[in-house]
Amino acid sequence: MLRGKAWKFGDDISTDHITPGRYYHLRSNLPELAKHVMEDANPEFAKKVSKGDFIVAGKNFGCGSSREHAPLAIKLAGVSAVIAKSFARIFYRNAINVGLPVLIANTDEIDEGDELEVDLSSGIIRDVTKGIEIKAKPMPEVMLRILEAGGLVNYVKNYGDIKV
Repeated sequence: MLRGKAWKFGDDISTDHITPGRYYHLRSNLPELAKHVMEDANPEFAKKVSKGDFIVAGKNFGCGSSREHAPLAIKLAGVSAVIAKSFARIFYRNAINVGLPVLIANTDEIDEGDELEVDLSSGIIRDVTKGIEIKAKPMPEVMLRILEAGGLVNYVKNYGDIKV
C-alpha cells in the first residue's frame, strides 16, 4: 500500500515540464536533475514534495520527447506513483521500465493536497481526505512484477526473460 499527498497537474504535461531541457546537461547526474523535476509546471514541487507523494494529472501525461530521464527523475524525487487520465505511450513504458508505478484513472475528484492510499495490485485509489475510492485501470501482472523488481533491468537480472 502506497500512501502520500496528491500534487495536482493538468493535461498535456510534457517531458519538458517534467525535466526541463535547460537541465539536459544533468542527465548523467540524475539526483541533481531530480532537484528540478516538474519545475516548469510547479516551481515549488521539487522543493516541497515528500517521499511517497503522488503526481495526479489529467490527459496525456508525459507527452513530448521519449527521454527516460523524465520518469526516473520523478522516481528519484520520491514520488511513489503517477496517476493520470492517460499517458503518452513512451512515457508509460519508460516509467514501468525504471520502476515508477503509473495508474490510469479518472482524477477529477482528487484535489491538490488530498491524502491518498494506493493499492497497485487491486488498482484501488482511496482518497482518505474525501473518503472516496477511485478504481484505476488494472495493471497487467507482468508490469506489477517488473515494478516489484524495481524496473525492467532489475527484473531481467534477477529472473531472466519475462514470462507473459
